[in-house]
Amino acid sequence: MILSEQTWMRHANPWSVWTRYAALPVLVAAIWSYHALGWWSLAPVAATIVFLIINPRLFSPPRSTRNWSAMAVLGERVWLREGRRFLPEQDPLVFYAMSASSCVSLPALAWGIFTSDLVVMAVCTTCILVGKTWFNDRMVWLFSERVRTNPEYASWLY
Repeated sequence: MILSEQTWMRHANPWSVWTRYAALPVLVAAIWSYHALGWWSLAPVAATIVFLIINPRLFSPPRSTRNWSAMAVLGERVWLREGRRFLPEQDPLVFYAMSASSCVSLPALAWGIFTSDLVVMAVCTTCILVGKTWFNDRMVWLFSERVRTNPEYASWLY
C-alpha cells in the first residue's frame, strides 16, 4: 500500500481499522444482493469499494497510537517498509496455513454468493476475518519488537 506519512497516521485511527473490518460483510451482502436487486446491486458494491479506497484518508490521526488497531497499522507499515516476507521468529508453516485458509475461503465465498448459500457465505467471511485478525495481531507483535530498537518507529508511538 503506497500511503503518505499523514495517510498512514490517519489510517492508524481505530475507526479506520474497525470500519474496514465491517466493510467485508457489507461488501459480501452487497454482492449477494444481486439475487434480489439484479444489476442495481452494483450501486452498493461500488459504494463499498469506494469506501474501502478512501477509508485510510477519512479519519483524523488517532489521539493515541498505543492501542491494538493503531499498532496493527503501524506494524503493517513496518512490514511493508522492511520488505519482510515472514515475521521474525515466525514459523513459515503458520504463515502459509493462515494465508491458505484465507485463499481457500475466497473462492468458497464466491461460490456461496453465487449459490446464495448463507451458511457458506457466513463461514467464509468469518474465516477471512479471522485470518485478517491473525495477520493484524502479528503486525502488532512486529511493531512492538521493532519499537524497542528503532527510534523512528518509537517516534510513531504517542
